[in-house]
Amino acid sequence: MQPTDIRNPDYFHKVVDCQWACPAHTPVPEYIRMIAAGRYDDAYMLNWESNVFPGILGRTCDRPCEPACRRGRVEENNGEKPEPVAICRLKRVAADHKSDIRSRLPQVGRPNGKRIACVGAGPASLTVARDLAPLGYHVTVFDSDPQAGGFMRTQVPRFRLPESVIDEETGYILDLGVEFRGGQRIDSMKTLLDGSFDAIFVGCGAPRGRDLDLPGRREAKQNIHVGIDWLSSVSFGHIDRIGRRVIVLGGGNTAMDCCRSSRRLGGEDVKVIVRSGFDEMKASPWEKEDAIHEGIPILNFLVPKSFEHQGGRLTGMRFEKVVAWHDENGRRTLVPTGEPEQFFECDDVLIAVGQENHFPWIERDIGLAFDDHGMPVVDTATMQSSLGKVFFGGDAAFGPKNIIWAVAHGHDAAISIDRFLAGEDVRERPDPLLNLVSQKMGIHEWTYDNEVSPDERFKVPLEVQAKALQSISVEVELGFEVASAFKEAERCLNCDVQTVFARDVCIECDACVDICPMDCITFTGNDDEPALRRHLSAPALNLTQDLYVSAPLKTGRVMVKDEDVCLHCSLCAERCPTGAWDMQKSLLEFIRAGDPGCRSSTRHAA
Repeated sequence: MQPTDIRNPDYFHKVVDCQWACPAHTPVPEYIRMIAAGRYDDAYMLNWESNVFPGILGRTCDRPCEPACRRGRVEENNGEKPEPVAICRLKRVAADHKSDIRSRLPQVGRPNGKRIACVGAGPASLTVARDLAPLGYHVTVFDSDPQAGGFMRTQVPRFRLPESVIDEETGYILDLGVEFRGGQRIDSMKTLLDGSFDAIFVGCGAPRGRDLDLPGRREAKQNIHVGIDWLSSVSFGHIDRIGRRVIVLGGGNTAMDCCRSSRRLGGEDVKVIVRSGFDEMKASPWEKEDAIHEGIPILNFLVPKSFEHQGGRLTGMRFEKVVAWHDENGRRTLVPTGEPEQFFECDDVLIAVGQENHFPWIERDIGLAFDDHGMPVVDTATMQSSLGKVFFGGDAAFGPKNIIWAVAHGHDAAISIDRFLAGEDVRERPDPLLNLVSQKMGIHEWTYDNEVSPDERFKVPLEVQAKALQSISVEVELGFEVASAFKEAERCLNCDVQTVFARDVCIECDACVDICPMDCITFTGNDDEPALRRHLSAPALNLTQDLYVSAPLKTGRVMVKDEDVCLHCSLCAERCPTGAWDMQKSLLEFIRAGDPGCRSSTRHAA
């Protein structure tokens, strides 16, 4: 193998698996250390720079960082399944315990004469506004709803996300001089293009829920509701009750929100019925757990066949039992078992079987290309459409995902808009900045806490269930209190504090090998990567995690470290008699719109 080039920002960034997995690249270990130190304001602002909505995401994020957390790969004897650090809920700790941070927010930018229109006031559009308004752009955000937030406000129930949190964090952005036109629906892209806007960002989400055209759908329509529309009506107070017996169709997070909302609005017998298996459901594992915890059964492998009714009144639904079958190519098909159809009585049905984009307001004769699925053709890196001044992001760009992806799209689109309006190539993207800073204070002292906590993952306390189910406005999760937050933060492995090896001063005494608790350091002859991985002290089996390989040493051997299971405990650096090992914090900063180096002119000037 060739020596690892640690000057490449991607190398050490990839070691920080949580930040690598986060679409907005939030510097997770750094803000967790701040929380452990009680620096809640600093932790909040660090989050705000990257993910924009710390309080909202600390409650609702889909947590792509947590499956990536290396804590789950290095633990032993921690229950049946080792658990990652509770990264998402620690983010909420920063939001819950911060002081008034408004003085630390950017100031309203000096006008530069450019006008930006954002269609939709969801997370993608608000991120664009947050990035561009401080640069002097006049940003106007349009939304058909009277308040900003998009689906964060209309589709996430209040028992998961209090309205006060939405008001606070959308308010931080609108107060940057952003013009918000609530209650104003955009009905024509052509009209918008003919206006005075220099660029347009479309972040209107995926506003239409899929329906089911089954026998009885029209006859019993009074008690059959499309899930996202129903949640929106509940959010705005238009619906405050539901029938005693409720069936929710679908296996995604929207279905979980529908069933849990139903329990709080009068549903006593609420069940979720899914055509797939339990493990195949799109809902996050914790969303399914929360529904089951509230006494809601999930019935799998049942395909809906009809809505039953009498005199226009819904009486129940019929389902066909199926089983998953895979052919020789691994393709999955649902095959009927031949059992009699199953009938379930119900008073209301909520259909949550998916969402789709809907662009009737975008004319097809303006030069904006759409694909065969009716989606705009959007560049995945720049978020630019085939019509130069029009950009897309969030669910409107590539279909339904989640808040953190919408935020990432907003950041990318803001860079593109800034470059586009400066006459620069939007495809030229600024590289991230990487700083490596030694953490050494003394011979055996470090500026970070390197004692790996043996604690199991701490659970977030919940409201008493009887009280939680009485009202849709009572928040279920109470958040970590300070002591538990500190202990959970101590579970972090500080993966951004890297073990950096200087081969020129290594005397190959193998002291680091002897003291390493994970056997992840090996001095050996070099080889091709597959062979080298096999004959390390502990075989490196995770091919997605790179090896750290040195240049040849005096004996011709190389140092190889398996980054997959390293604890970043610093024992190798403490034991090394020559200082060949050092612990260096790798602070990776992604360039946002307006940062030095974002535009070619600023890079050349630098």
